[in-house]
Amino acid sequence: MAAKKLMKGTAARMGVMKRVSLVFKAKANRALDKMEDPRETLDYSYQRQLELLTKVRRGVADVATSRKRVELQMNQLQQQANKLEDQARKALGMGREDLARAALERKASAQSQLNDLQAQYAQLQAEEEKLTVASQRLQSKVDAFRTRKETIKATYTAAEAQTRINEAFSGISEEMGDVGMAIQRAEDKTAQMQARAGAIDELMASGALDDAVGGSRRDDIQSELDMMSASSDVESELSRLKGEITSGAPKQLEGGANGNSQAAQAPQGQGTQYAPPPPAQTQPASIPASDRPAEPQDGEG
Repeated sequence: MAAKKLMKGTAARMGVMKRVSLVFKAKANRALDKMEDPRETLDYSYQRQLELLTKVRRGVADVATSRKRVELQMNQLQQQANKLEDQARKALGMGREDLARAALERKASAQSQLNDLQAQYAQLQAEEEKLTVASQRLQSKVDAFRTRKETIKATYTAAEAQTRINEAFSGISEEMGDVGMAIQRAEDKTAQMQARAGAIDELMASGALDDAVGGSRRDDIQSELDMMSASSDVESELSRLKGEITSGAPKQLEGGANGNSQAAQAPQGQGTQYAPPPPAQTQPASIPASDRPAEPQDGEG
């Protein structure tokens, strides 16, 4: 029973660990998807293919180098075999069969090495041909991938630009959202400042801020009494001016009559002819003296 419980506990822990691992993998995959740029991925893949193509070409060059080295060895062995055969002929011509036999033995050894090199040469030549064909095919694939890569990159760039333009027009992009929020905040602050300015204007017009500026509290009753006192002073001053104007008119008329009698008596003691003054014009007492026409004095003519 204990073993079964232990196995169940182990299985449960393994299941939890698998779920946690799956969650982390999903999160990592999602984060990588957001960070991944298809254009960068395509460029990296193209770079890897170019590196592989370079390795294949280097391999072809190495095989060709080995083949050429074998070919040189084959030529040397062939020359050596031909030389030994000539030496064998000369030895037989001189009656030295032993020398001829030794030369032919060496020729046989060189021929055996030459045969091995020829087999190796054929193998290297076949390998070189295979690598050359593979290099050509890989070159074609790389060229096709490069063309498709550039097409996909251009299409992706155009789609990305179109998406950003559409988001900008619709106002759902992050940048436009920030701009919209800034404009909204500016409008709110402007409206708040306008409301504050209007309220201050109203308070200043009503006089509510005068006391705050002067440092004393406004007494509306005293203000009304001051206004009534000022009005009473104006009325009393107006009455005084009316009285002066009314009392000054008869005095002016009396002074004018006396002047006329004096002017009539003045010529009796003088040798000049007396010219009677024009008849006095009676005017209403209510007309101010300043508005009456001036009477001629004695001696004017």
